[in-house]
Amino acid sequence: MTMNFDQARHNMVEQQVRPWEVLDARVLDLLSSIQREDFVPVRFRKMAFADLAIPLDHGQQMMKPVVEGRMLQALEIAPDETVLEVGTGSGFITACLARLASHVVSVDIFESFTEDVRRRFVEHGLENVDLHTGDVMHGWQPEQAQDVVVITGSVPEIPEAFQGWVNPGGRLFCITGQSPAMEAVLLTRLNATEWRRESLFETDLPALVNSVKPDEFEF
Repeated sequence: MTMNFDQARHNMVEQQVRPWEVLDARVLDLLSSIQREDFVPVRFRKMAFADLAIPLDHGQQMMKPVVEGRMLQALEIAPDETVLEVGTGSGFITACLARLASHVVSVDIFESFTEDVRRRFVEHGLENVDLHTGDVMHGWQPEQAQDVVVITGSVPEIPEAFQGWVNPGGRLFCITGQSPAMEAVLLTRLNATEWRRESLFETDLPALVNSVKPDEFEF
């Protein structure tokens, strides 16, 4: 029996995402239209719309659809804004950001992710994205600050460098803390030195590669 992806996508939006207080029409339309199944590893394709984090290579994972929806809603990305995404992964969030913003720069430490997403974006006709391979914890930096910065792996605490990548008036989304009770936060840059911090929800996400020092690992 073949799976009806359109029906499964509709059910994901109506039964998972919307009940989790995601009411922004742009975000709901986005999640209803982008083919999430194309960004999921083939062996998990039938689980593309399930309420779970889907495993990727290198010990990484795709966020749950509800987390993706809440994050995109909180960022309130305007069509003329630019975005930096740290952690390209499957490229699904990258594709969502590209539909909302004028331009997206996305970086991942794993070249295989970068190259897979590059091929996928050619197929999907997404042209307003620059993809890079690099380690943000060890030297990689964007060429300029952006209006929105999205960190798709968790960090024990938010590095100051990340905040330096945000334009005045811009936002930084990050998941911070220790498993299993991490906090999704939105930082808004009010001016050169002042920030507003908003706690969005609790979740759990694998750490951004190299963000946890070796002596912090618990055995």
